[in-house]
Amino acid sequence: MARRRRSKALRLRPITAEHPVAAVPDRPRSWYRDAAGTVRRDLEPKEFAAVLQGGTGMLWVDIDLNSRAQHALLEQVFHFHSLSIEDTLSRDGRVKVEEFPAYVFAVVRGVRFVEETEDLYDIETFNLSCFLGHNFVVTVHGPHAPGVDATHDRLGRNADLLAHGPARLLHQVLDATVDAYFPIVEQLDAFVDGLEERVFVNFDQAALRDIFGVKRLVLQLKRHLSPMREVFNVLQSRPCAFLPLEVQVWYRDIYDHVIRINESLDSYRDLLSSTLDSYLTQISNRMGMVTKGLTVVATLSVPFVVVSGMWGMNFTEIPLAQAPHGFWWMLALQLGLGGILVWVLNRRGLL
Repeated sequence: MARRRRSKALRLRPITAEHPVAAVPDRPRSWYRDAAGTVRRDLEPKEFAAVLQGGTGMLWVDIDLNSRAQHALLEQVFHFHSLSIEDTLSRDGRVKVEEFPAYVFAVVRGVRFVEETEDLYDIETFNLSCFLGHNFVVTVHGPHAPGVDATHDRLGRNADLLAHGPARLLHQVLDATVDAYFPIVEQLDAFVDGLEERVFVNFDQAALRDIFGVKRLVLQLKRHLSPMREVFNVLQSRPCAFLPLEVQVWYRDIYDHVIRINESLDSYRDLLSSTLDSYLTQISNRMGMVTKGLTVVATLSVPFVVVSGMWGMNFTEIPLAQAPHGFWWMLALQLGLGGILVWVLNRRGLL
């Protein structure tokens, strides 16, 4: 990914119901591969129950939260637990993984760049809910889910991926969802690389605002990714009837990605903190230089104030008052006294 210079700090914005979305059909996207290897897509909702009862083949149903008819299938057709269905409606719910007798339920946090705004650093976060059964995968999300869309596109090019089973299909979805964090990490890396020139070379005063904004973004991303580490640790290590041991190895790869992203965020947080300290130190140094300059000016002006004040008093007899070169003598005296004061202060390390 090519690096581009950015003028604004990244902002983390959760997807809300107020975002405009297009009309959503009542029939969810779906893929089905039967026992004979025949692949069909976009099945009718009434066919889902027959697939579940038959217990053969491989079914993936992708539910859009913006359609009530689609969301109702979770209860009417799949008969998931009411608590799991309730969790799918929470756009900012906790990331977790739970095992039920008939399925495994997992919630992960996804992210995407917002292409609809002019801010190149604008990103959104969303919850992706996943149900994994013996012969089915059900994903539930809002209007945007790059990992899900990427998996649909991949199946469009190679539908044989369904032959590997539901656990491997869920791995494809979750892997693409986590991989969406890497472009953001690259943008953070490009921003941190440009900070050195902005802070130490050009001393860009707008850098302070960007540092605070990006540091807040890093902390927010860290808050979302830290719980996901535990989720994928469970998926890659805990014995589960729906996740064969040979498939859990694939989830270990996603776990490694989450660990790597978390470590990168920790590094960026430390670098931003160090850069912020350096920026504030540089401001203090610049203020010290200004203060030193003002001190020199004030020191030089002291003899002028004192001598001029003394020789400006209204007395009749003032030394050198009648001297033809008295003004020039007094000027030389004032400059000499100022120079001596500056020399003394400099020798003592006060300037």
